[in-house]
Amino acid sequence: MKNLVRIFLLLIIVGAAVSIHSSCSDENDCSLAGRPMMYCTFKVLDPDDKTRVLNDTLDSLTIKALGTDSIILNNEKKVHKIMLPLRYTSDSTVFIFQYDPVGNPNDVDTLYIVQQNTPYFQSMECGYMMKQNIISTKFGNRANSSEKIDSIYFRNKEANTNEIENLQIYFKYHERNPVTTD
Repeated sequence: MKNLVRIFLLLIIVGAAVSIHSSCSDENDCSLAGRPMMYCTFKVLDPDDKTRVLNDTLDSLTIKALGTDSIILNNEKKVHKIMLPLRYTSDSTVFIFQYDPVGNPNDVDTLYIVQQNTPYFQSMECGYMMKQNIISTKFGNRANSSEKIDSIYFRNKEANTNEIENLQIYFKYHERNPVTTD
């Protein structure tokens, strides 16, 4: 009987501790997982029917942020969409796309993003967060780049955590591209 009372008291104490802890826990996500990102998908126009958009997949891709030593994507294989962080400390972000950094380090494209950073108060636990809206985009190619960005289609201006597409990046057509449609 004493053991039953002890087990009952232990369950009550553990249950009370768990309920107090969960009622006081932080519901906000202040981690980097809650950081807004720019979502991009890769596309190509069908050479036989220019009105038909095909999904594109790059064989290999490394992405670096200009002005930092950050490598955002390191020699990723079979890439068809990417998530890119925009800078908080500047109103522009520049990304360097390298398609074969070891074999041909000059095989690059540059993606320029101009954004508006607006701080807002999230909560006492998280402090200030940053809302980022993309204002404009442009790209640059090197003359000897085998993978060239052909155009960019702007879909949504607000960087987000919901994987809502911001940009469609169109590449020049290659025979290796898949023939799947949207």
